[in-house]
Amino acid sequence: MRTRQTNMEISGITLVLGGQRSGKSAYGESLFAPGRSALYLATAEAGDDEMTARIAAHRARRGGCWTTLEEPLDIAAVLRNLTPERGAAPVLIDCLTVWLANVMAAGRDPEVEGRALCAALQNAARPVVLVSGEVGLGIVAENALARRFADALGELNQAVAAVADRVVLVAAGLPLVLKS
Repeated sequence: MRTRQTNMEISGITLVLGGQRSGKSAYGESLFAPGRSALYLATAEAGDDEMTARIAAHRARRGGCWTTLEEPLDIAAVLRNLTPERGAAPVLIDCLTVWLANVMAAGRDPEVEGRALCAALQNAARPVVLVSGEVGLGIVAENALARRFADALGELNQAVAAVADRVVLVAAGLPLVLKS
């Protein structure tokens, strides 16, 4: 799946939403100018062969101008510690869905962590693009953990969208601007 390249100059905070395999990560990556350095803040950990393959595919698609920082939990702290120097690399966080799962698995409070993330975004020293899943579009999950996760992600997406300058929903590889 190849999303049409947009290669626009990003500024502020952009939230890219979409379902599984919707093209949201490729779209988020396409917002960055080719050849310009960028920081890829990866939240996934390679816990099994399938996730290892997904991570490898993402790395191969991005190419060499990206600096990858793997941080499964403390993305707000990373954002707070970035410096604002002129020409500093913009940031892509991929993805909030995996990050929230990591937060919940670690026994942390999703609301507290979400507020910390939103505060860090509001004070971010660099442009930030965040990718997140939209998991609440289907049926209500049959178990309490899945319902709790879907509810928490919906609340997180709403909170991040509220502080974002731009929000884009990607479906079938096609972007729909919800907020600009």
